[in-house]
Parts: sequence; C-alpha cells; structure tokens
Amino acid sequence: MNTVIVERPGTGNLVSRFFYGFKSLLIGMRLTFKYLSHPSTVVTQQYPENRKSLKLADRVRAQLKFEIDGEGYHKCTACHICEQQCPNASIHVIERKPSATGKPELDTFIWRLDSCTFCNLCVMVCPYQVLKMDATFESSVYDQKLLAYNLSPYAGPTSGVLMKIEDPEARKKMIEPRGQYAGPTALSGYPLAGISKKQFPETTHQGGHL
Repeated sequence: MNTVIVERPGTGNLVSRFFYGFKSLLIGMRLTFKYLSHPSTVVTQQYPENRKSLKLADRVRAQLKFEIDGEGYHKCTACHICEQQCPNASIHVIERKPSATGKPELDTFIWRLDSCTFCNLCVMVCPYQVLKMDATFESSVYDQKLLAYNLSPYAGPTSGVLMKIEDPEARKKMIEPRGQYAGPTALSGYPLAGISKKQFPETTHQGGHL
C-alpha cells in the first residue's frame, strides 16, 4: 500500500513559518475589521441587554414543555412510553385511576432538567404529540431541587374526554390543579432504566420538590 505524506503547512524554515502565521493572523483580523467598520453586521448577541428582542431558532432544545390547548387541557394519557424511552430516567410519570372513567389518568409528570440530555427521544416517541422542546433557556437557580418540574397543569383526564362535557363546572370537578413543583422528585427512590429493583432498592420519597 502506498503511503501519501502531506507536508504540514508552515513546517519549513523560520521565515516561512513567520509568513504563514502572519497570513493566518491577517485572515482572522479581516473579519474583525469588517465588524469594526460595519457594526450592523455583527452577529454576536448582546445578552442580557437584548433579552426582550432575543429570538432563538425553533430547533433549540432548552426546556421540555407540555402542549396545552386553549382551554388549558392536554392530551397525555399517562402511557409511560416517554418514561420508558428516557435514557437516564429524567422523566417520571405518575398516574391516578379515577372511578369516573375507569381508565388511568395523568396525575403528575415529573421532568428533571438537571439530568436531562435533551436527546429529544421523549418528544419523538410520544404518540399524542404532547411534549415539545422549547427555546426558554434561562433556568439558573440556587437550589438544584428547583430544576425538577411538574409539567402537568392538572391531574385528570385528557382534553378529548373533558371537551365531551359541555358543563364547565362539571369539568372542574374532574380535574385537580397541580403546581410546577408538585409531586415527588424523579430519581429519588425510583429505579434507573436498565437496573432492576434488586440492584437499586426503592425508597419512597415523601413530599414535593420543596
């Protein structure tokens, strides 16, 4: 097999290396001088001064959110598919079984931002397009517990079930409001994906995130 040897740029004598380095510097400074003479072309975002006008691309993954309709209802059926597919157990779906419908309903949907890798698997596998990745990136906190969220605004049936009921008061009786930090903390007492309960003894965590 023939071996091709490619000479590394600037590996000659001292003079050639000097001119190669000087040429590279001029190429880089050319862009700098362009921005200096044409400030309107600068692409650097002046954050946080431009917080109100800042726009990020739709593909940015920063926060996991629930798709909510105009009435404030969602389509999550607590099927646990997203929880099962999450590679590092950042999602924990808690369901309730009401006597009204007889079918499992979502109680709380716990998502941990501090352990999420933003792989987008949960969004892709959701059969009802309930989840989406949002571009809201400001999430700095002083307490790590505040990085575990409940995404569900209420515990109860899906929008499809609720919208069949014409009386708004009757709908309110079927749902229970849930706060952003309601429910147990994910990964606190729950087995990790791929690890059996014998390897990871389950301990119940009482109380909410706070």
